[in-house]
Amino acid sequence: MSRSDKNPENRYVNDLRRFGFGQSQFYGLRGVIVPIGLSILFLAVVAIYTGSAYTGLGEETLLIAIAAVIGGYMALNIGANDVANNMGPAVGGKVITVFWAVVIAAICETAGALLAGGDVVKTVSKGIIAPGGEVTVQQFRYLMLSALLAAGLWINLATILSAPVSTTHSIVGGVLGAGIAAAGVGLVNWGTMAKIAASWVISPVFGACVAAALLYFIKVRVLNVPDRLEAARRWVPMLIGLMAAAFAAYMAMKGLKKIWKASVIEIMLFAAASFGAAYVIARPYIAKRTIGLQNRKKDIYRLFDLPLIIGAALLSFAHGANDVANAVGPLAAIVSTMGGSEEIAKSVSIPVWVMVVGAFGIALGLGLYGPKLIAVVGEKITRLNSPRAYCVALSAAVTVLIATSLGLPVSSTHIAVGAVFGVGFLREFSENPNRKKLRPGHKLNATAAEAFASSVNRKKRRLVRRRFVLSIAAAWVITVPASAMLAATIYAVLQIF
Repeated sequence: MSRSDKNPENRYVNDLRRFGFGQSQFYGLRGVIVPIGLSILFLAVVAIYTGSAYTGLGEETLLIAIAAVIGGYMALNIGANDVANNMGPAVGGKVITVFWAVVIAAICETAGALLAGGDVVKTVSKGIIAPGGEVTVQQFRYLMLSALLAAGLWINLATILSAPVSTTHSIVGGVLGAGIAAAGVGLVNWGTMAKIAASWVISPVFGACVAAALLYFIKVRVLNVPDRLEAARRWVPMLIGLMAAAFAAYMAMKGLKKIWKASVIEIMLFAAASFGAAYVIARPYIAKRTIGLQNRKKDIYRLFDLPLIIGAALLSFAHGANDVANAVGPLAAIVSTMGGSEEIAKSVSIPVWVMVVGAFGIALGLGLYGPKLIAVVGEKITRLNSPRAYCVALSAAVTVLIATSLGLPVSSTHIAVGAVFGVGFLREFSENPNRKKLRPGHKLNATAAEAFASSVNRKKRRLVRRRFVLSIAAAWVITVPASAMLAATIYAVLQIF
């Protein structure tokens, strides 16, 4: 026995340390087991429901149950990974906590999927393959099953590696790989693939440029002027009106397109009316909020809090209305071929229960696993505040509108992350937080100015973490080929067994 152990007081302290270590290990293990247990329970409920709802179909019942479970697994991974792009900036800007971000996103994602979600989806995910006589119904089922599982596995791996990736690209890659494995490269629509490859560059660059331009405007017109309060009263209501107009058009074009087929003129009128209404409401609201505030940047930041929360909620609603349908499209395609059907339809109706699986799977995945990616997008790439996060959210809507109008393919995931990088790089370009007042007589230089000019370490501090740039960009580039290879492998195994 050591001398420290002979002392009763030291033994008591050591026992407390052992107990604390054991308790921390228990809580850490519980943090892993509980989410996995709830996920398994959710998938079990999905399997039991589909098995009972489609009883009497023989082997097809088992196939539907397996496909539904894989669809639920895919939805869990979408919630864990893709939804973080909408709520991450609001959390990084210290506007809301992770808990409330999860609650708001879960409600809005579910509402978007169930109220405005697609009732019809292309069975081959955005026309990436063109099924014909060379693919039988049985092969088509296995093709879609392989694509769904491969996409879910890839998104799961990306979440573990803290890399936000595109759900649509994962599905497209899965369908591409399984389609090639089933009938060769002739089945692939390479024109669509070229557009998808172009979006790897278009999406983040567009998002970054729009977000940086918005932030630069806010800096010049509001934050870096002598009378910030007066500038805020003038410009912030207009910025809120711009956000309202952008999101009104965004919802009309993307979020509500399944329940309201608006023309271009109707969309423009809707956006203009939203701008006017938001400006009229925001002007007295901002004037009232500025009463009692000091002429400081931190006080001005708070004026962007409420618009940012509303914008993030609308982004989640639109995401639920669009991406859920894309995610469960392969599951709906498999279901459409059941019950004796011998044809592969170009488009299929999505059953309500399939949308419910997608919606609640996303909400559950977000609640159980989403905080990790929310922290990466909102806090790890660069430091955000309310105006910066506001620019990211508004950039997502504006970029989608511009790209859709020009016919350019974009990814909402890539836009949001690109926008975060955009505001970070603008800060590096426009700010120099490491510039200090140096005294003359520096040891290695005659003057402080020479010391500053010659020292690499005294240049602008890097405000964007480069390792996230490389890791996220790599994940984007390999998403389609990785999910394609996974799907081809899974399809080959299914054909054997």
